[in-house]
Amino acid sequence: MAIKRVWHGWTTPQNADTYWKVLRDSVIPGIEKRKIPGYRSFEVLRLDHDAEVEFVTQITFDSLESVIRFQGEDYARAYVPEEAQTVLSRWDPVCRHYSVLDLRSPRGDAPSS
Repeated sequence: MAIKRVWHGWTTPQNADTYWKVLRDSVIPGIEKRKIPGYRSFEVLRLDHDAEVEFVTQITFDSLESVIRFQGEDYARAYVPEEAQTVLSRWDPVCRHYSVLDLRSPRGDAPSS
């Protein structure tokens, strides 16, 4: 059963594009370069509010053991590199981990579990 590691971070509207660049050009490639067994995908969501911009990341892993390979025994602790911290105004100190029970697409693709 796949696991979604979900995290939230917020920044100012002025820093939002900079934060996205840090994610896109540094954080995500750094995670992919580690070639973590069980790492499947990285999704980034953005929601613009009046006074701040919210980012949600969802990293998909094959299992909780894969998450532990990524983050260590304290796997709920958020992974927020210093480069990202400089442009975020606040962030969740921990991540939530959800079991993926079902995933469907219009083409009828079923998840591999």
